[in-house]
Amino acid sequence: MNRSPLHESHLKLGARMAPFAGWEMPIQYEGIVAEHTAVREGAGMFDISHMGEFHVKGSAAGEFINSLLTNDSSVLSDGEGQYTLMLNEEGGVIDDLILYRIAENEYFLVVNAAKIDEDKKWIEKRVPAGTTFTDLSSNYGALAVQGPKVVEIWEALAPDRVLPKRNGIAEYEDGMVICRTGYTGEDGFELFCAPEEIGGWFEKLLNAGVKACGLGARDTLRLEKCYPLNGADLDPEHTPLEAGLGFFVKLEKTADFPGKSVLKEQKEEGLKQKLVAIAVTGKAPPLRHDYEVKDEEGEQALGTLTSGTISPTLGKGIGMAYLPMEYAKPGSAVNVAIRNRLFPAEVIKKPFV
Repeated sequence: MNRSPLHESHLKLGARMAPFAGWEMPIQYEGIVAEHTAVREGAGMFDISHMGEFHVKGSAAGEFINSLLTNDSSVLSDGEGQYTLMLNEEGGVIDDLILYRIAENEYFLVVNAAKIDEDKKWIEKRVPAGTTFTDLSSNYGALAVQGPKVVEIWEALAPDRVLPKRNGIAEYEDGMVICRTGYTGEDGFELFCAPEEIGGWFEKLLNAGVKACGLGARDTLRLEKCYPLNGADLDPEHTPLEAGLGFFVKLEKTADFPGKSVLKEQKEEGLKQKLVAIAVTGKAPPLRHDYEVKDEEGEQALGTLTSGTISPTLGKGIGMAYLPMEYAKPGSAVNVAIRNRLFPAEVIKKPFV
């Protein structure tokens, strides 16, 4: 089990630790609801040292990146980033990631922890001559700092390190990298620096009033916004069109990417299923991954929840599931099966919050 460079800091704060993507990571400190609320109303931070960072550079890097990923990287200027996906030849999702353009023909990629090795092998097999690929994952410790008060706190804490604009990236003289994105729906940034330096920034942010938050709150925050989780809501058997991520798939761009022809055909023929948001309509236990979704009469199985939790903001169970198109319209009545009981639920328009 891998350990973050912040492992001892987590233990000192009394974090409850658990395995995640091959790492021992903090699930919660004070509690999921308190940490969730801190991010929605103030400032919270998450250890994301387990995530992967790649660097691609060379004369053919721009063309290569655009032929590898679904979004159109040719529209990026220096210092800009975008959400994008890497697909298999059948159009299924290998990984969803954030791509940043550092300079012409130089890119920084942030990938999911559980997919680092798979992504690396997939990319290395396709790297063209004149382009270099480097896995920098072990070079960084990282924090995701999120919430409406984050900018004000950071400007007071580090006035010499101006944050990039939204979806941007900035590099500093000492090697720190800051990316202005997030996985919570709130404003914020990701801070990457040498593993031996991340602890100092963690302490500075704690002392400035940023609450340490675990992966439990990260999950409730992202699910309220219907941000998909790779390995749960996204997988090699479902396409990004089925996942509702068509905005990040540029089928009209000249560059071909793996799975493009399959997605074109799927779009022309029409989807047969779609990842939808589901909320219970009455009192029910929290929703969980793999709970079965049935029709309004409770007779026909429609699918299973890919994600599920109880929303701290709404105070009720929420989840997502791939359902047949005839049940995917907001307002459709369904049931969720929990321990041999059916609980009424409804398909709603994304996001929940």
